[in-house]
Amino acid sequence: MVSKRGMWSLSLGIALFLALILAFFWGLLSGPVGFSPQELYRAFLFLFNPEGEDTAALILFEIRLPRLILAVAVGASLSVSGAAFQGIFRNSLADPYVIGASSGAALGAALAITGGFVLPGPLPPASLCAFAGAMGAVCLAFVIARSVGNPPPAAALLLAGSALGAFFSALLSLILVLKDRDLYRVYYWLLGSLNGTSWAELPAVLPVMFLGCALVFLGCRPLDLLLQGEEVAGSLGIDVPKTRGFIALGASLAAAAAVSAAGIIGFVGLIAPHAVRMITGPVHRRLLPAAALMGALLLVLADIGARSLGAVEFPIGIITALGGAPFFIYLLARHGRRLGRF
Repeated sequence: MVSKRGMWSLSLGIALFLALILAFFWGLLSGPVGFSPQELYRAFLFLFNPEGEDTAALILFEIRLPRLILAVAVGASLSVSGAAFQGIFRNSLADPYVIGASSGAALGAALAITGGFVLPGPLPPASLCAFAGAMGAVCLAFVIARSVGNPPPAAALLLAGSALGAFFSALLSLILVLKDRDLYRVYYWLLGSLNGTSWAELPAVLPVMFLGCALVFLGCRPLDLLLQGEEVAGSLGIDVPKTRGFIALGASLAAAAAVSAAGIIGFVGLIAPHAVRMITGPVHRRLLPAAALMGALLLVLADIGARSLGAVEFPIGIITALGGAPFFIYLLARHGRRLGRF
């Protein structure tokens, strides 16, 4: 028999899925060049019977469609990653970048942009170096934390991530001072953007995001037990260090792939799990799918805003921060006691 909480979670999932579909089609039709549903239909028919050139089909299916697909994947990946780290560390302020992924990615991207790297493959050098920097920072955080204990305690991993974040941020600032002519390009990348997404890039990043999220979903039950505390989880047969490392690896892969594809996008991985947890509760088999849908919806809406609010396209990180910070403050003020409850 389905519990009342389960029914509410199912209803939330259906509502979020339908809202995501509507937002997706809204994103296809909206932008500097708007289209009507009839034009979308004609462009869709053009794909099966191409005769000549169709500007609408080019804009809709070669520019906007891959961009929106990436927005869905990035939003879902960041939200799943954030929910996983909040569960691992039992910390309501944890986000996908809590152990240094964002600072490592920023440093890697800055080195690629200022160094003029040329690398083979469909992904830009900045994206590849950002992924390498993010995963390198996460691995280094684990290595440093092991100096405290083997296996490393959760608090040591958090502190190692914070220290590495500060160190990499300082290196990034030094690079920007020395290479000030590339300041704008690096800064624009740091703010996050989905502009320029092509079909060629998706096969390189989507499988990594899917793998990372799949690893987190496999850890749903252990995550529930970790919320009871490490001693309780251990007494129930969970190998806490290995489980925490396994789930953290998946969450880090998802976050690193998302950052490499779209830059550093804040608040999505923080507020999406909190927003749905108040309805789904802390059980991760209900929380993670709802958080993925919520994150995807938020990023699609943010992308629409980035393309439509001004004469020029805004970096998507600005939109998520402008919308995410007030929304999180509202959640904190309205549901503060429930918000941090696991």
